[in-house]
Amino acid sequence: MPSKKRKRDNERTYSSKWEEIFVWVQKAADGSEAAYCTLCDCNIVPRICNLSKHHNTEKHKLKTPLQDQTQFDVKKTRRQDNDKVKTDPAAAAGKQARGPPAIQSAAQRSLKEVMQNAAKEFLAFVDEGVSPYHVIEACKRRLRTAGFQELKETDHWDVEPASKYYMTRNYSTIIAFAVGGKYKSGNGFSMVGAHTDSPCLRVKVRSKKIHAGYLQVGVECYGGGIWNTWFDRDLTVAGRVLVKTASGVEQHLVHVRDPILRIPHLAIHLQREMNDSFGPNKETHLVPILATAVQEQLETGVKSSGNACEATQMSEKHQPVLLNLISSELGVEVNDIVDFELCLADTQPSALGGAFKEFIFGPRLDNLHSCYGALQGLIESCQDNGTLTDDTNIRVITLFDNEEVGSGSAQGAASSLTELILRRLSACEHNRTAYEEAIAKSFMVSSDMAHALHPNYQDKHEENLRPALHKGPVLKFNSNQRYASTSVTAAVMREVAKRVDVPLQDVMVRNDSPCGTTIGPLLASALGVRVVDIGSPQLAMHSIREMCCTSSVHHTVTLLKGFFDHFPSVNSSLTVD
Repeated sequence: MPSKKRKRDNERTYSSKWEEIFVWVQKAADGSEAAYCTLCDCNIVPRICNLSKHHNTEKHKLKTPLQDQTQFDVKKTRRQDNDKVKTDPAAAAGKQARGPPAIQSAAQRSLKEVMQNAAKEFLAFVDEGVSPYHVIEACKRRLRTAGFQELKETDHWDVEPASKYYMTRNYSTIIAFAVGGKYKSGNGFSMVGAHTDSPCLRVKVRSKKIHAGYLQVGVECYGGGIWNTWFDRDLTVAGRVLVKTASGVEQHLVHVRDPILRIPHLAIHLQREMNDSFGPNKETHLVPILATAVQEQLETGVKSSGNACEATQMSEKHQPVLLNLISSELGVEVNDIVDFELCLADTQPSALGGAFKEFIFGPRLDNLHSCYGALQGLIESCQDNGTLTDDTNIRVITLFDNEEVGSGSAQGAASSLTELILRRLSACEHNRTAYEEAIAKSFMVSSDMAHALHPNYQDKHEENLRPALHKGPVLKFNSNQRYASTSVTAAVMREVAKRVDVPLQDVMVRNDSPCGTTIGPLLASALGVRVVDIGSPQLAMHSIREMCCTSSVHHTVTLLKGFFDHFPSVNSSLTVD
């Protein structure tokens, strides 16, 4: 016959309020009312005192990704709160109005602070990366600060063990690498790949348009954006400009920070059906307004006319107003502008959001999130007292342009760039098969964002594979090779994640749903290298404003740093071929 205590425990129910107190707790998935620790992988009798005791155990502390763990005493916390209520009438009134206070441990506050600080650093990176060229500039700045040396693709390279380097192509793709202190020719490459581009509107090579008294800028759709999200946004331009100088032609980056462009919606009174179905014509409806012709004449004394069809000069191909804004931003003469490649961008900064500041709202999360994770993971793995000096591999990150349009460019993942760089690094006059040996010992993590379960469209997700925010990066699988993950490459990543205490999730798309792809299959087939596809879960992918969670930044950086730190030892314990 069960004891009275066990009978009472069986009658207890789980409370979701505990998730506000302990970040690691959730309801057990076995249908019972037990609490479940996501760190220790165990069930707990659903009582607050039991959760408190578990939180303070040595086993749990070892699993907690914090340096400063503190004891948590639920009774003491409640006594302190009650003492405050007794001596402070305002606190008593507040407690009565709010009900029982949420108890937040020092460990929880510290964890939230760690995650939010990582997220804020990522937000700065996103706001800098308004075009692929600005992404490369932001990466270079961080790499130089971390002691990486720049190499030119046209020069001869003499790389040394325990040294760090980077190179760029087209100033929209960057490859950075750190040579292990124990590296020898023929050893492997530990690689992480991502992409620097995102769906956007780009200024056409002849963009001047004048319609109904408005000065407009012709744009081209780049990638598979959700184009209706670009309506009614405060837009600007950013990219690179080629400028004529006394010594030749130089590249300059430009970012006009003021909102100078807008694509206004047509009023609902003129299209009553728009809430039932709205699909803009990408050629005629997605043309942003720059100014009115009459205001241009009042401001400059010149009235623009004609179109750019027969234009031969830059001042005829594009609106003079736009060229003047660009030249003013760069401090050059309009006549010295040879050409440019400009992306439209939202002027609203990225931000932390949600009632508890747990979300990231911003543009270009796909795939700057992965770029930042790869970059920071590499940098942090190479810091002083790190593991680079004992590494037998070369650690590599490859951040490519043009993934959103198929990667088929000189700077894309489908080019020969990766192979050329790896061959240069493995070259050895005493070992003619060093590259081939290295590839067999190498591994690539293809990092691109994943689709989180959407609460309003749950039927779009496979019922057993539903990635959620805050539950870690996602391993991506597809039997038709839209993703390159295999059971072997996934096992490698799971072991790395286990060693650095980062949770992982799995995803496959439904059979009645199309599946996207990444640079993973391209590089796996081109190089013959083992690849795993991963990504952090997000919502609103390819919208002008996307959404993910703050914890994903910390998880991604920690996981990719762990990959660089641990892959050689994980690989040495793996037997397949």
